[in-house]
Amino acid sequence: MNLNNIHNIYFVGIGGIGMSALARYFKANNKNVAGYDKTQTDITNSLVDLGVAVHFEDSKDNIASQFKNPDNTIVVYTPAIPKDNAELNFFKSNGFKVLKRSQILGLITENTFCLAVAGTHGKTTTTSILGHLMRECNVALTAFLGGISENYNSNLILNGSEVSVVEADEFDRSFLTLSPDLACITSMDADHLDIYGNAAELKKTFEDFTKKIKPNGKLFVKNGLPLKGITYGIEDDSDYSVQNIKIKNGTYVFDVKTPKTVLENLQFNLPGRHNLSNALIALAMAVEYGCPHHQLANALASYKGVKRRFTYHIKTDNLVFVDDYAHHPEEINAVHQAVREMYPDKKVLAIFQPHLFSRTQDFADDFAKSLAQFDDLMLLDIYPARELPIEGVTSSWLLDKISNKNKQLVSKTDLLAKIHESKAQVILTIGAGDIGEQVKYIKKEFSVES
Repeated sequence: MNLNNIHNIYFVGIGGIGMSALARYFKANNKNVAGYDKTQTDITNSLVDLGVAVHFEDSKDNIASQFKNPDNTIVVYTPAIPKDNAELNFFKSNGFKVLKRSQILGLITENTFCLAVAGTHGKTTTTSILGHLMRECNVALTAFLGGISENYNSNLILNGSEVSVVEADEFDRSFLTLSPDLACITSMDADHLDIYGNAAELKKTFEDFTKKIKPNGKLFVKNGLPLKGITYGIEDDSDYSVQNIKIKNGTYVFDVKTPKTVLENLQFNLPGRHNLSNALIALAMAVEYGCPHHQLANALASYKGVKRRFTYHIKTDNLVFVDDYAHHPEEINAVHQAVREMYPDKKVLAIFQPHLFSRTQDFADDFAKSLAQFDDLMLLDIYPARELPIEGVTSSWLLDKISNKNKQLVSKTDLLAKIHESKAQVILTIGAGDIGEQVKYIKKEFSVES
């Protein structure tokens, strides 16, 4: 399909982070863009500001007439849309070209030099670092991000169309639509077992993804993963390796050994060894692409992060408040490592909202271990997202498994009062549901006192 011949693009689920990046991309390329989402958010508001028509009631009557011609309109939808969605069913039953988000991303990347970031953790941060590094090296690229970059206040970096930088999402096997030139795999921990059934099937799908790389393309893998490729790691013998790590004023200073040279005294501002690993693989891919070392060093130092990925909201001597998207036990371990490394002598309160009943059930014991590491722990109710409840799987059930004497279930209405009762000097909000909505209230409440 030639996207140049398509004038109208309609999105069902336009408010999603990946969907809205595509909507921005097509709007920037002078297409007519509109869509539906069930909820008005900051993201949908920003699309409306760009001139994209968005409505929030699911009805074919709300679809503008210019998007009702199957000859010049394509429809993009997200797998999160329920099967009974009236608008999606209207398009499907009237001969429209209806594509999943991943398929349209595949079409865009087919005709570009594509760098793809895969892995069960670290995709969004790594993609946004890589997009920023290459943008700062003046590469003519478009980067599609699964989060809002702090540098650009957007989930899209637009600097041309020769190169694309994308997240290769394993959910629903979406990444098998891509055909990258350079690809990396950051991790292959079990996740999305509601889709895959077991960890072996997930691993096989990652292997299938490596076969999608174009001839003469390159695969980068985190050292220790059971795949062949250019390796990267921290303080080890990988092809690309971080060495001589120091922390100065909350910033990492380190060297990177490449296959050809050593880059000395690089700086990176995001806390946590997991973020250092993300920075390393982004740097390695940019080096292999051909970006100049000196520009890369400056770009890395100027990277500010992604919203809800270890985002500081209060940072004073008396109180630190950090918000993070972690929703898997390994991600919670990474946040814990980061906070202990930066604040070794401070008492830490973690407020966690579990995401999905199925994930809570699948990893309950691992969640219990990872959450027990904090000094104080508060659990909110499980955020259901796309799921119906599973009998017996509740936050109370998870709380019982956690061996930590300072633990409690908390409702959102009692949250601020309960935080006041804690004597913690570091507050963390963690989770992928709507816990992010609580951040502004916590920040407002505690900024005055800090």
